[in-house]
Amino acid sequence: MSSLSWSESAKGLFRDRERFDAMHLRWSGIADAPADLAPVGDVAAARRLLSLPGARRLPVGVIGPRDASPVEYAQAETVGRVLTEAGFPIICGGRSGAMEAVCKGAAAAGGSPIGLLPDDDWRKANDYVALPMATGLGEARNALIACASFALVAVGGGYGTLSEIALGLRLGRLVISMPPSFEVDGALRIGDPEEVVRVVARRFLALDGA
Repeated sequence: MSSLSWSESAKGLFRDRERFDAMHLRWSGIADAPADLAPVGDVAAARRLLSLPGARRLPVGVIGPRDASPVEYAQAETVGRVLTEAGFPIICGGRSGAMEAVCKGAAAAGGSPIGLLPDDDWRKANDYVALPMATGLGEARNALIACASFALVAVGGGYGTLSEIALGLRLGRLVISMPPSFEVDGALRIGDPEEVVRVVARRFLALDGA
């Protein structure tokens, strides 16, 4: 596997004779690489790219139940924080439980979490949603979350979460199911939030062969 390198002068990510296109999220061949290349890890590379002006910032959907257990709440809060620290925008259902937790974690890390609400009133959003979007679609808004996310992370959940997992898989999204959430064929089973971020970063950087 080719190692990644960052050029501060070119403000870009390189491997062998390729440069990563931060707008179209793909690798392109180049004739010559900058002289100031320095090794960089997957998550650090994503963080640097996502901080660049004009970079394409695709949201990660974090899904889970309104009645989250204390364990699920803490897990969602941690996932929201570490994904935001890596530079990824967060999108969720915007209400209580796991949705509140992921927004709380994202906000604590300086992010602006997006909440796609089932209601027609943005004031139904939890207190940590920075960008509330009232859809008025009820549970049908679950489909919007799956469609809008380039990757989905499930933390616990019921039938609504299961429907988002299924639709995400059908759409070809990266889907991560964190225990104790559903174990579904095609979804990656990852319990460590730091590993979740690494896998999401590799998908963003087109390094996982998908």
